[in-house]
Parts: sequence; structure tokens; C-alpha cells
Amino acid sequence: MTTRRTFIFKTIPGVALAATVSRSAFAQAAKIEETDPSATALGYKHDGSKIDAKKYPTHAAANICGNCQLYQGKPTDPWAPCGVMGGKQVAAKGWCVAYAKKA
Repeated sequence: MTTRRTFIFKTIPGVALAATVSRSAFAQAAKIEETDPSATALGYKHDGSKIDAKKYPTHAAANICGNCQLYQGKPTDPWAPCGVMGGKQVAAKGWCVAYAKKA
């Protein structure tokens, strides 16, 4: 025979897990498009190797979003939110003029 207390202790962890999973699924920010106005204004490209060197002379091949201070993920994450792009996700191999090397 189960009691109300046993029922509660068995169901609460499952409900908490379901709530956490659904919340994290909705918490992911959208990936930014290169045509987005803020991306265009900052010269953002998903692939940092495709940056026009004449237009952006400060760009270096090693300067990618994955090792930028504004990248809000691990360097190994393929996509993560960026502080300068309004929290939208940028590619780790991307680049823009707001690049600031991590200390």
C-alpha cells in the first residue's frame, strides 16, 4: 500500500526533471544570421577565414569567436551566445570587428 508521502517523494523528482528539460530547450537563443542588421554592422561572418582582409585589416586568422571575451560558451562549443550580438548565438569559428582576445 502506498501512502501520499511515498507518492509525492516519487513524483516530485520526475516533475522537476521534466520542468528543467523543457526550460533548457526553450532557453537556447536563436543563431544569428549574417544578414542580421547587427551582424552586418559588425562585419560578422560564420566562418572567420572568409573575412575580407582589405575591408577588415585588424582581422587575423587566429581571431575567432571561440577565443573572444564576448563569447559566452566554452571554446569547444560550436555555437554560443555573444554579448555584442544581443545574446544571439554565433559560430565558434566566426568573427566580427568587436573581437576582443580572452585574457
